[in-house]
Amino acid sequence: MPPATLPTKILRRITLRLLPFLGLLYVIAYVDRSNVGFAKLTLQSELGLSATVYTLGQVFFFVAYALLEVPSNLALHRFGANRWLARIMLTWGLVTVATALVSTTWQFYLARFALGAAEAGFFPGVIYYLTRWFPESHRGKAIGLFMLAGPVSFIIGNPAMGALNDLHGVLGLDGWQWIFVATGVPAVLLTPVVLWVLPKAPETARWLTDDERTWLTGELRREAEAAGVQPHSPWAVLRDRRVLAMAVFFLCFPLATYGLAFWLPTIVKGFGDLSGFGVGAVSAIPYVCVMVGLLVVPRLARRREAPFGWLALMLGFSIAGFVVAATAGAPWLQMAGLCVASIGGYAAQPVMWGLVPRFLAGATAAAGIAAINGIGNLGGGFGPMGIAAIVDATGSATTGLYFLIAVSVLGLFGTYGLRRVLRRRTAAAKLPSSLT
Repeated sequence: MPPATLPTKILRRITLRLLPFLGLLYVIAYVDRSNVGFAKLTLQSELGLSATVYTLGQVFFFVAYALLEVPSNLALHRFGANRWLARIMLTWGLVTVATALVSTTWQFYLARFALGAAEAGFFPGVIYYLTRWFPESHRGKAIGLFMLAGPVSFIIGNPAMGALNDLHGVLGLDGWQWIFVATGVPAVLLTPVVLWVLPKAPETARWLTDDERTWLTGELRREAEAAGVQPHSPWAVLRDRRVLAMAVFFLCFPLATYGLAFWLPTIVKGFGDLSGFGVGAVSAIPYVCVMVGLLVVPRLARRREAPFGWLALMLGFSIAGFVVAATAGAPWLQMAGLCVASIGGYAAQPVMWGLVPRFLAGATAAAGIAAINGIGNLGGGFGPMGIAAIVDATGSATTGLYFLIAVSVLGLFGTYGLRRVLRRRTAAAKLPSSLT
């Protein structure tokens, strides 16, 4: 085999072996995380809660999620991705099914907190896992392909959850109970499959030849050395300004995307007299557009080597889209705005995650990715809360989009600050200690 063809063959094989299955797991994770938005259509009134009080459940989820991200990712680094991801899936599946039993507000809050604790480490764990398989030249593309599972989960899951909500009274269960049971069971069933399918690392992958394994591990080792001197303790990464800057910058994406995902069924329900399935089907439209963005934007950003410019452009998309959705009167124009905003919020994320391995490697990368995702994902709780406060004050779900406009504007300005911090600190880290 000519040496020039080796990298292409290896990366294609890794892509086909890992990404479809990891994508399937992410679909299940995203559905389990977002099912509360559809359960809201009936569960909120059953518990007698205001929009703000119900949405507080999202805050409980993401607080637990953020607190346990770093410990979970360090455990994944120690025990192996296959074992730890299997543990995560088993526990989050069981918690999701158990949520069907809640009957009081505090039981609901406890279930959401437990789900956040169970699911902590899944997304950053997979991102870290991919950094151990894909060199930098292909990493953004691989992360983008993996993140396609996010919009796929909405395209498949939204109509399905809408239909499940219509099963009210079947076998004595309410529609919201059907949602939690049906979305939790797949995670439990796939747990043993994770142990069987996912190799711990390239060194243990039986489907790589010795030559392929040698090339891949050598390439990844050279990139790790180029990342510069790493802290002696992975926990020291929490004091790294680059990590903290990326975490604060990343806040704008979960604030916007989770805020929209949580409230989208409610916004769509306001379009007219739609069944549960109808609400789900219409709510899936923006995520078809997101799939296109995730396929195109990471490739363009890699080809033009201008990640910060693409981050700014995508945040500009989000601002423009939310402005149209918040101010337009016609439902079709509101939906067009939501499609544009969704592309911006999702397509920028693979570009951002591709920046991390430029300055972090090994266990430090595991801790850093988890810290960025954990701190940033606090926005996943406060985004829906911000919208809920506006909705309770105005009585209109659409006006809550002004909160997402403000978040996206802050993110746009934050792109410049992130660029300065990463370039300055990374350059300093690569100098000999006597010169710094």
